[in-house]
Amino acid sequence: MAKQLVVRLRPDGTVDAETIGMHGPECLDHIEALEALLDAETVSSQFTQDYTATAVEEPTAVEAEQTDGLR
Repeated sequence: MAKQLVVRLRPDGTVDAETIGMHGPECLDHIEALEALLDAETVSSQFTQDYTATAVEEPTAVEAEQTDGLR
């Protein structure tokens, strides 16, 4: 899944942000950057299941070839 930062500007001027496809504390870096861009401060937050999930990386072509030969 592609990494995304979804930002919603509400009619009352508040901003909601959600990270998608990011694992662990990686999401916090993006939220900090958004706070800096908006000169804003997070007033509430919650972690999603992605925060505690482990990222799964696809093997490179060389790794795939090496494991194919081990069968």
